[in-house]
Amino acid sequence: MMTKIPKAKLSEAPTVGRGLEIEEVRLVSDLRIMHSKVDELFQVISSLKSRHDEASIHKYADQEVLTADIERVDAIYMWFLRLKEESRKTYIGGRK
Repeated sequence: MMTKIPKAKLSEAPTVGRGLEIEEVRLVSDLRIMHSKVDELFQVISSLKSRHDEASIHKYADQEVLTADIERVDAIYMWFLRLKEESRKTYIGGRK
């Protein structure tokens, strides 16, 4: 399991015009991996939806695994909503 990087290790200085510190590079790398995986999941789900109806998906799915997948996606969705809200507070509130 990955450990959470203390905020103190990430620079408060603007990133424009300077090189990134190692922890910042790691964060950018992790974000790029996340973007790729989100896109991959979106493509798989889009393919399933276009090729199969929901009744068939429910009929053939391992229900325990499907339920666990739905719970995981719900947790991810809630995390994205928190990020979205924080972004609105920060950027729309005029602090950045």
